[in-house]
Order: sequence, then C-alpha cells, then structure tokens
Amino acid sequence: MRLYLGILVVVLASLIAASGVAAMTRGWVLPTNRKPVRRPQLYGWGQLAVAIALCCQAVFGLMVNDLYTRLWGTLTGSILMVTGILVIGVSQRTAGRQQSSSAP
Repeated sequence: MRLYLGILVVVLASLIAASGVAAMTRGWVLPTNRKPVRRPQLYGWGQLAVAIALCCQAVFGLMVNDLYTRLWGTLTGSILMVTGILVIGVSQRTAGRQQSSSAP
C-alpha cells in the first residue's frame, strides 16, 4: 500500500514540476492560475520547490526505514514545501505601490 501511495505522490510531483518548467522557460501558466500570477518565472521556481518537496516527503516518509534519516528527510521536505508555497505567494503579488509622477 505504501508503494502505491509513493508512486501516486511522485506522479503528482512530476506534473507539478512539468508545469513549473513551462512557467520558467516559456512563461506559460495553467489557465486557472493565469490571472493572479504576476511573475511566471518565480511561480515556476516555487512549483519546482513544491515538486521536490513532495518527492522528499514520499521517499523519506514512505520508503526509508531508518528513523533518524526519515526524520531529517521529511523535515527537509517540509521546509522546502513551505519555501515553495511562499515563493508562489510572492509571485502573485504586485510589484508594489505605484507613486504618481506628478509633483504638487
């Protein structure tokens, strides 16, 4: 059962990584996410980080038997997942406040 779950997570991570590479190289974002994404390359980097984190979670959480290695591997995956989600969030923000060029 654990093997099937691991395979499913790795397939999902591969799809996320493919979408991230498309966003990084071509600026292409899935149609449901096109409107909020302001910086597609940064969005792609975030997706790649999430994909790698999912693979870390699957490999270290489901496949490794050593408790110490499992602990540090899943912790690394969790930190990478939070980092990827934060990068995706930053890619959806606007560049900042626009100041008017007219002087009073």
